[in-house]
This record gives sequence, C-alpha cells and structure tokens, in this order.
Amino acid sequence: MLGIDLICVGKLKEKFFSDAVEEYRKRLGAYCKLNIIEVPETPAESFSEISKALKAEAERISSKIPKDAHIICMCIEGKLLSSEELSKTVSELKIRGVSRLCIIIGGSNGIDEEIKKRAALRLSMSKMTFPHHLARVMVLEQVYRAFKIEEGSNYHK
Repeated sequence: MLGIDLICVGKLKEKFFSDAVEEYRKRLGAYCKLNIIEVPETPAESFSEISKALKAEAERISSKIPKDAHIICMCIEGKLLSSEELSKTVSELKIRGVSRLCIIIGGSNGIDEEIKKRAALRLSMSKMTFPHHLARVMVLEQVYRAFKIEEGSNYHK
C-alpha cells in the first residue's frame, strides 16, 4: 500500500477544516497509509523577514521528509494537472515501484526554494491563491479522487 506523508506548515485551527481533513483521512484509509505532519509556521512581521522565516520552516520540513519519498511541492508556480492527470501520475509512480509519496504544503508565505528544488514535481491547484489550510483539504480530496479514478469509480464525474 502506498504511503503518503502530507507535510503542512501551520496548525489547523478551524473546526470545519479539521472535520474535512478527518473525513478524507478516513476515506483514504482504504487506498493508502496517510500520515499528516504539521510543522510550526514561523511568523514574519515584514517582507524582509519572509526569507528567514521560510528557511526556518524549510529546516523543519526537511527533517520530516522520508529518505525514500517521491516529493511533490504544492506551489502557485507549479504545473497544473487535471484530476485525471494526477490520477495517472500517482498510478505511474506505483507502477515504477514508488512506495512513499511526500506532498508538501507551505504556509502563508509559501515554501523555501531549497525544498522546491528537492521536489520531483511542483504542482499548482490553480492560478488563483487559496488559504493554505483550505489547500490541505483540497489536496486530500484530489488524492482521494485520484484513487477513485484509478479504480474506475463513479465518484469522479
């Protein structure tokens, strides 16, 4: 069974986001071994502090990335994929023998470039900007949808 580590900067505070994450965690249990890891967000009071904050977050993220993982970074400049294309990508990774997928969602200031360089895929959900807490729910839903597409379910219409 594919192992998926979802590394997220910041802690979910809103109950509606937490409830949605738990629902997808439950659903995904049939398809993968999901591990959600939260690392603290570093506050940046000014634009000049953002780079320093991202570096501090990058250290915490790096310490959580499994050595054998295929890394995907969620970032606005990433590649746009349809749900079908994401499903095909996940299927192909499993065929190639990848057993561990690590998806990284940054905080409100994004992800440090050093982490992005380690990624096999930079993936964007849209040209629009979303709150990073909502992005967590959206990524989990899309991973679930990818598995449902792969099995030929009517979930994806």
